[in-house]
Amino acid sequence: MKNISIDIETFSDVDLNKCGVYRYADSPAFEILLFGYSVDGDPVAVVDLAQGEKIPEEVLDALTDDTVAKWAFNANFERVCLSRYLRDLGRSLAPFHDSHPLSTEMSMYLNPAGWHCSMVWAATMGLPLSLKGVGSILKLEEQKMDEGKALIKYFSVPCSPTKANGGRTRNLPADVPEKWEIFKAYNKRDVEVEMAIQKKLSGFPVSDAVWDEYHIDQEINDRGIRVDMRLVENAIAMDGRSRKELTAAMRKITSLDNPNSVQQMKQWLADNGLETDTLGKKAVAALLKEAPPELAKVLELRQQLARSSVKKYQAIENCVCADGRCHGMFQFYGANRTGRWAGRLIQLQNLPQNHLPDLAQARALVRSGDFDSVKLLYEDVPDTLSQLIRTAFIPKESYKLYVADFSAIEARVIAWYAGEKWRQEVFEKGGDIYCASASQMFHVPVEKHGVNGHLRQKGKIAELALGYGGSVGALKAMGALEMGLSEDELQPLVSAWRQTNPHIVKFWWNVDRAVTDAVKYKRTSHSYGLTFSYKSGMLLITLPSGRSLVYVKPKIGTNRFGGQCITYEGVGSTKEWERIDSYGPKFVENIVQATSRDILCHAMKTLRCSSIVMHIHDELVIEADSKVSLEVLCEQMGRVPDWAPGLKLRADGYICDFYMKD
Repeated sequence: MKNISIDIETFSDVDLNKCGVYRYADSPAFEILLFGYSVDGDPVAVVDLAQGEKIPEEVLDALTDDTVAKWAFNANFERVCLSRYLRDLGRSLAPFHDSHPLSTEMSMYLNPAGWHCSMVWAATMGLPLSLKGVGSILKLEEQKMDEGKALIKYFSVPCSPTKANGGRTRNLPADVPEKWEIFKAYNKRDVEVEMAIQKKLSGFPVSDAVWDEYHIDQEINDRGIRVDMRLVENAIAMDGRSRKELTAAMRKITSLDNPNSVQQMKQWLADNGLETDTLGKKAVAALLKEAPPELAKVLELRQQLARSSVKKYQAIENCVCADGRCHGMFQFYGANRTGRWAGRLIQLQNLPQNHLPDLAQARALVRSGDFDSVKLLYEDVPDTLSQLIRTAFIPKESYKLYVADFSAIEARVIAWYAGEKWRQEVFEKGGDIYCASASQMFHVPVEKHGVNGHLRQKGKIAELALGYGGSVGALKAMGALEMGLSEDELQPLVSAWRQTNPHIVKFWWNVDRAVTDAVKYKRTSHSYGLTFSYKSGMLLITLPSGRSLVYVKPKIGTNRFGGQCITYEGVGSTKEWERIDSYGPKFVENIVQATSRDILCHAMKTLRCSSIVMHIHDELVIEADSKVSLEVLCEQMGRVPDWAPGLKLRADGYICDFYMKD
């Protein structure tokens, strides 16, 4: 046996979408109903576990044999669920972790090293992250059965007791045998579709290096991060009390039945002389500048009520497992054009920042449930709770969290690619790129909190908005007007930045030409350490790391301005499969972000023997003994990969007792 393709159907009383597979499989009610599999391409067999059939012994052995490649679509689900199944069978845990990098610490789960995921394979090709979506795009002969959704709802989740169903809370095979037979056919078909995807993509194999990154990702998801549930529970309770008080205060001023209603609030504001089309965050902030005191008070109360801070705490409560840790928060290749991770469950990629000077004190008050003191000292309770979300993540006993991140990683990568020497010199000397950029643009010295310090903000907004071809619109979207810049300043700012960075501008348009040539003439070219090629209806941009960005069915098209552009098929802003426009600067953005991701992966491999518990954008969070040297950890993280000679990297870090932004 060399390969085994697997798909399972399961039951649990835990909501999979809300709580994640680790909590789902942690439930006492969890069980595997059907086990569909194919060994080395043989016809698919379905084991009806729900009706007493047994998985063959040699297949059970293969699950704990790292030399046998296990394949599944979204393999994390199968691996975690089968780990629980094998534990329940009482099979020895030893094979789970003998070769696992984390040894006994991770003995709860099957070693990821033996597993491969066809969803990840599809993602590396720019395809959707659903079995149905991939099957449809690849035009497979066998497609996922549409009946599956209804059957899963029928057999895999609890049902409401009714007179018609005899008061049962769960549907079993014997209740509707004909439906159960269709469910078995559905399980069989999923394995067949998964195998067909492998066959269809065989000309574009995933490299061993990317599979190694996937296995590291699975180790991080398996490890999870510890959470302070006392803080979480008290934060949720405080938010509930705060919302009641804020709603009562709004009702007292406005006399509205439901002051949280957007329509009622807009009408009340209009009746009081303040017209607005929207009550969005930016709109309310703008209205506050002109509103009279009484209306301003209502808008401030609305701002506080609109904070969604409690949702993060509730997400933590939903997915925390019996071990006191949250698992499964990262989706490998979730951003399938660049290969970056996507957040799942708690969405760690967009945690609110913390600016409270006495963060530890505020945290202690919330943790102890002292609502009155929090309200007295901090006034805005929702904002305080929002700033404390990060602090809910803590290390295990007697350990610390080590937080290390790359300094201005995308700015460094684009300067390296383009050969923008003045920028590279700034990085080499440890300078502030925002000050240096402002200095270059305005031809005066700029120092943070020093001479011409007011210009740093203009340098920062230009750096953040203009690196990938952005213009006035990008500056506005980045909040330039709210930061105090005038409309008249925006176009000169764009022009100054581009004049200051001629090699980056040249990089945009050289990439545009290389992509166009690859698509138009099926021509392969090499520049900037990148390879642009066309193969089997795909545009490939191969990065210095050896990994390729893939664009499906590219062709020369026309953009909304009537100009020539490249278009390709992918999941667009609507979350639907559609044709997407692109051009040089956008491809450069993908290249730079993908390369930054590869540098983070290189750091993960370097620090693999450390306990990485989280990663957010360009930051790693490691759970370690307090004797570990932060300086050594940052030095290891900042090592330049062999494939990026001349790149100026730097990693900075800090140590904390709870997660925070330094």
